[in-house]
Amino acid sequence: MIGFDRTDEQELLLESLREVVSEYGSEAYIAECEKNKEYPEELHRGLHEAGFTLLGAPEEVGGTPCDLVTFMMFHEEFARICSGAYAIEFAAIAMTDMVKFGSKSQLEESAEAIKQMKSPFCLGFSEPEAGSDSAAISTTYRREGGKIIVCGNKTFISRADRANNMLCMAKNPDATPDKAFTTLWVPMDSPGISYTPIPKFGWNMLKSCDVYLDNVEIPEENIVGAEGMGFINVMKNFEIERIVMASTALGEAEFAFEAALAYAKQRVQFGKPIGTFQLVQERLVNMYTKIENMRHLVYKTAWLEDQGAPVNMQTAVCKRYCADASFEVINDAIQIFGGVGYSTDMPLSRILANNRVCGIGGGTQEIMVHIAGRALQKEYKIVK
Repeated sequence: MIGFDRTDEQELLLESLREVVSEYGSEAYIAECEKNKEYPEELHRGLHEAGFTLLGAPEEVGGTPCDLVTFMMFHEEFARICSGAYAIEFAAIAMTDMVKFGSKSQLEESAEAIKQMKSPFCLGFSEPEAGSDSAAISTTYRREGGKIIVCGNKTFISRADRANNMLCMAKNPDATPDKAFTTLWVPMDSPGISYTPIPKFGWNMLKSCDVYLDNVEIPEENIVGAEGMGFINVMKNFEIERIVMASTALGEAEFAFEAALAYAKQRVQFGKPIGTFQLVQERLVNMYTKIENMRHLVYKTAWLEDQGAPVNMQTAVCKRYCADASFEVINDAIQIFGGVGYSTDMPLSRILANNRVCGIGGGTQEIMVHIAGRALQKEYKIVK
């Protein structure tokens, strides 16, 4: 890809990733984990032992720093060669949060959790009555006896079962609206915390949970960043998360396209490979075009972040397009395979189910339009 050609170092990184996935993340293994709704511990261990789980973390905590473009190339390739890529958490998102607004001890604790093959933290943002409407968050905190007391209910919290801590968004009822929300560092083994997994039709290797906080007590120093700046703090998390989701969607689409192209060349109907029929060719060309567009958006967005440019609008557009386009590509791949593609013996049906969350997690498609639409009104001046 012109402008984003891979360097020798990036090629070596991706080749090492392929070797690890070949050894620890076979299709049969991933399919079994999905079927049994089990986390892919063996794959995680292989990636961890190869040093990949700390990719993107600062050197001072034992990580391997890299630019975001390289990390997106890594994540894209992981999703292309392994349909279980969504289940494994790397350091990049968590470390960005902690480097930007966490304390030194919170950064070190996050890195230590990754070294122990656990999630550094889960993000306690969504609630039963506060999904897209984040201002409706009702989890509260108060001060009592020199401590902070947290009460509330979070929902669809990914990795709540694997995280040592929750980065919890909570509201101070006594604060002014512009300073009401604060992020808190809540240990998941605290008295008063419980969680229940939520059944899903996709993402079965990764638990998403309802989390209940019943008068959970934490020390004052567990405020993360400046008090009252919770939304500003987590915005960087969402920006990076959206690019990661887009790169995962891109890799899944590439897998589906490559599988469909190979099948179209060898599947014979009416005495010819179906790839010779114009309607099948049209699907393949459209799939290829969408993948090229997706890759450009992902890499450009990551590059802008690396340059320190504002990316709020760009990440929203990137995630929205990649979520829609990747689903269309995977769906078209299933159509080319026909009944075989619909079979659960093939990975495409599983990938389609897993991919569907890309239009919901990290901000819905509707919210992406809202973010980008507002930004466009401010950025573009129409001159008559």
